[in-house]
Amino acid sequence: MSEQKCSKLNQLLRELGDTDLASARWLRAQGYSSSLLARYVRSGWLTAPARGVYTNPRARLHWAGLMQSLQQREGLRLHVGGRFALAWRGHEHYLQFGAAGEVTLYGPDRLPGWVPKLTIPERFAHCGRGPFPPTSMRFASEADDERLFEHGLELEVDANTLGAGVVMASNERAALELCDEPPGTAQILEADAVIQGLNGLRPDQVSRLLCRCTSVKAKRLFLALAERHKHTWLARVSLDGVDLGSGKRVLAPGGRLHPKYQITLPEALDEHLG
Repeated sequence: MSEQKCSKLNQLLRELGDTDLASARWLRAQGYSSSLLARYVRSGWLTAPARGVYTNPRARLHWAGLMQSLQQREGLRLHVGGRFALAWRGHEHYLQFGAAGEVTLYGPDRLPGWVPKLTIPERFAHCGRGPFPPTSMRFASEADDERLFEHGLELEVDANTLGAGVVMASNERAALELCDEPPGTAQILEADAVIQGLNGLRPDQVSRLLCRCTSVKAKRLFLALAERHKHTWLARVSLDGVDLGSGKRVLAPGGRLHPKYQITLPEALDEHLG
C-alpha cells in the first residue's frame, strides 16, 4: 500500500473509536471511495456490520457510540429523550418492564435504514417530533451548552464510550415527552411513578419548557401529577404564557375527572387527585 493510502487508512482508524461507526455516505464525503472501502473490508482493516456502514474490527457497538455517529457525523436532529433518558439517569425501576432498554429518540429527522440492521443490545425507537417544536440546531456544530439548555437538552457522556458525548433531553423535558405518549391507564400510572421520583427539577427550566411545549395533554398531565406528589419545586414554576387549552380531555376512559386540569385519570390513583 502506498504511503498516502496508508496514511489515509490510519487517519480513518483513529477517527473510529471502539464503539463508533461511520456511514458510507459520510465516508464518501471525506474522500473514501466505495472501491477503497471495499478493499479495506477485504483486507480486514474495516468491517461492515450492516450494508452502508463501517467500523473497525475491534469495535464493540454501543447505543451511545451509535448516537454520537448519528448526531456528530450524520448531522441528524435526533436526541435521546423520554423513557430512555429517564432510565439512563436512574429512574428505570419506575418504567414498564423492558422499556428501559429501548432507546427513545425525538426529532424531525429519520433514522437511516441501516440502524435497525445493526447487532446491538438496545432497540431504537423514533418517537417523532414529540411535544416540542422541531429545532433547526445541528448538534454537530451548533450544540453549545447555552443553546441546548434553551431547548431542554444536555450533552451527556456515557461511561462506555469516549467522544463528544450524546445530546439527551433533560429530566424536565424527558418527563413532558413521557407525558405525551398515547394515553391510557398503564401510561398514566407509569408517568405518575416517574414524576413522583423527580424531586430535583429546576423550576426555571420547567417554566421555560411548559411555554414551549405544544401538547396540551402533556402539560396538563405533568402538572396534575406534580401537584399530586406535592413537589416543592412546583411552587416556583411560573405558568405565565403557558397555554393549557380548553375543554375536557379523556386520558383514561371511565376514569375520574381532575377538577383543575379537566383530564380524566385512572381510579387506581389515590385520593390526592380529588
